[in-house]
Amino acid sequence: MKLNHFAKYVCVVLVYNLAVIAWGAYVRASGSGAGCGNHWPLCNGEVIPRTPTLQTLIEFSHRLTSGLALLLVVGLVVWAFRLYERGHAARTWAAASGFFILTEALVGAGLVLFEYVAENKSIGRALWMSGHLINTFMMLAAFTLTLWAAIADQQPPSTTTSKPDNSVWLLGAAITGTLILGVSGAVTALGATLFPVTSLAEGLQQDLSPTSHILIRLRFYHPLIALFVSVLLAYVASTVRTLRPSPWTGRLAMSLYVLLFLQLTAGITNLLLHAPNWLQLVHLLLSDLIWIALVLLAAAALSQTQRAEHALPVEAPAPA
Repeated sequence: MKLNHFAKYVCVVLVYNLAVIAWGAYVRASGSGAGCGNHWPLCNGEVIPRTPTLQTLIEFSHRLTSGLALLLVVGLVVWAFRLYERGHAARTWAAASGFFILTEALVGAGLVLFEYVAENKSIGRALWMSGHLINTFMMLAAFTLTLWAAIADQQPPSTTTSKPDNSVWLLGAAITGTLILGVSGAVTALGATLFPVTSLAEGLQQDLSPTSHILIRLRFYHPLIALFVSVLLAYVASTVRTLRPSPWTGRLAMSLYVLLFLQLTAGITNLLLHAPNWLQLVHLLLSDLIWIALVLLAAAALSQTQRAEHALPVEAPAPA
């Protein structure tokens, strides 16, 4: 399908924000979160740091790229409100995109101001990062649904009807499971950064020790959650593909299968190589792509019901 200019712009915003998210993860993995001290929005009390260290450059560059992301989303919101009529889904999700990128900035500021960065090993940091992950996923979902609204607007009305089924509940379970897995992954990545290991045996020994820090012990559960949620997502994708057959649901279900395989492979490799920074970024990117594919699958499947309702013929009244 040929995308209109607005849909192409949404794609640019989405891809750019994926890059910003990955760079933010590198800030955490490299221990550069305190590169600007506990100052925000200033960096070490300055608008532009004059004698920056490497950590300062990494953190400051992340702030600059995040600022550009905010401007791109402002453009997205303005364009959506100018292009579409009141009540259009693209307007709604563009507004949601604007909201979540603002809360994303506030959560990032909180991490700095409360000093939940660098070597901070508190539970408060883990909770704050979990909230950060959920907000990031909500922001990506808003971008994705803005894109879907622009794409769906170009499609001809559907004349098929969808019988009542369990798709909504299945997709809800898949979305909830993916959020739980994402939080688990964020905490595990934090533990890998703060408590690095040199061998798989050493890591397992730390994970199972009752005297280990709670961030270490929580690492043990992430692979188990990942396996369970991966099976759940594969089952949901297969079932929804059968219950709501369409070219979109078929392609998106297949995309989920491929991404899940790649993610499980990356996760196992991450364990064997003791979570190097570059592989943590790949792991995070795949998580984001799985989330985006799941949101699109849900939008494609559930929109069939809405289109079918609009396509149903109006019955003529019975003759008197």
